[in-house]
Amino acid sequence: MDHVPARELVTVMGEPVRVPDPDRLTHLQFRRFAGCPVCGLHLRSFVTRRAEVEAAGIHEVVLFHSGVGDLRPHVADLPLDVVADPEKALYREFGVESAPRALLHPKAWPAILRALAVALPDIARKRRPAPPNKPEGGRFGLPADFLIAPDGRVLASHHGTHVYDQWSVDELLNLLPVKENRP
Repeated sequence: MDHVPARELVTVMGEPVRVPDPDRLTHLQFRRFAGCPVCGLHLRSFVTRRAEVEAAGIHEVVLFHSGVGDLRPHVADLPLDVVADPEKALYREFGVESAPRALLHPKAWPAILRALAVALPDIARKRRPAPPNKPEGGRFGLPADFLIAPDGRVLASHHGTHVYDQWSVDELLNLLPVKENRP
């Protein structure tokens, strides 16, 4: 995909969000299902460094292939624009896939173990809800990232080969266009 047509999405909190953002770059993240421990681990790294990302002129928009009702309890405290796409319409449009290799790829296992180690104590203490036994859209979603200019041009993209194959904050910041091309 080279160009993203302008559209207005609705976050799980009912707020409108424009993609692409007309005033700054958009980092469109495709994640997996509501409560995915690996997705939570990844998103927390973006929350921790949110000020850097915003200072770089990047608007974070995160999609999950779960419904609003399932998703809201898992992301209510995330200061990011989170959008539900249970029909996977945007996943199809952007070519984001699902495959068993999401969990079976050996490079995914350390991240899965780390994510479970972080999530399980909070789930056991009822500080966060457990992920669903049968997540909407399945467990085999692959991540994807798109950096989109205000005019809709896709400046960079990455389709993951396993559950934890996505851009880190550093990788995202290193993709920024040279200053004269920034919005």
